Amino acid sequence: MSVKNNEQSKIDEHLVQDGFTLLQIENDSNQVLKYIKDVSSNLIQIHFCINNDAQLQFGPHYSLGVKSQNSVLLYNPNQTLAINLSLNPKGKYLVFLVTIKMFHSFFSQVADIIPFLNEENKNKKYYLDKELSPSEVLVLNQIFEDQKLNGMHNLYIKAKVYEVLSLYFSKTSNDEQSCPFLDSEANVERIKKAKQVVISNMADPPSLQEIADEVGLSLSKLKEGFKHIYGESVFNFLLDYKLEFARKQLLTKKYNVSEISLQIGYSTPSHFITAFKKKYGTTPKQYIMSIN
Repeated sequence: MSVKNNEQSKIDEHLVQDGFTLLQIENDSNQVLKYIKDVSSNLIQIHFCINNDAQLQFGPHYSLGVKSQNSVLLYNPNQTLAINLSLNPKGKYLVFLVTIKMFHSFFSQVADIIPFLNEENKNKKYYLDKELSPSEVLVLNQIFEDQKLNGMHNLYIKAKVYEVLSLYFSKTSNDEQSCPFLDSEANVERIKKAKQVVISNMADPPSLQEIADEVGLSLSKLKEGFKHIYGESVFNFLLDYKLEFARKQLLTKKYNVSEISLQIGYSTPSHFITAFKKKYGTTPKQYIMSIN
């Protein structure tokens, strides 16, 4: 593997499982990032250009453009297809590398609806170029957004990778009916901002209408979009966040239960203790004793 002409690139390889690798490439510079990696002929390559365009070079005379929010699937069992990628400035790009054997195991029950997995085509080369749906773009972006310090990074990455595969090969899609406003990247950014507003004011959170006004969304779109992206309502998310924050504060042993309950907005420690026990199955004091 080689990386050229870019000291501000972020390139990570995640082993999803044996035979399945994720390449995560982010170009934070103002120059084109050149990335080269040898790839075995028994691997399926699925390329996802999240934002800004990219180009794949195959030999001296042929190249393939990969537009922003588009994907390319490549498989040729008779020829090695090295990745020779040029990623535009500020671009984000993901590649799934999966052995054909493992890939068959994922979809053995639905091979009839995935053309290159049927008996006639399974040993032939295959190429697919398609535009990504809003749901696919959303999940792909979440891979970049994950905080590595949360202790669950590897599990989170695996879950998102398989979610992408499920969306990518689904026979039908109702994205537009389920959440049409997510077609707008700007609206997704507003939802992310809403999450930060909630976190920054967890001890005394604004109302839903106040949050909606601050980020520039209608109340209904805030509710719908937040649940679509984060899987729960705004205030259920906030409750989980506050209790997890409290649990980590307990581990530091810097604050007592009353102090922590005030930090996260409980007027009395008893309400905090009740909420903590409901979530974790133990009181804060018992939790600390179990750690000790």
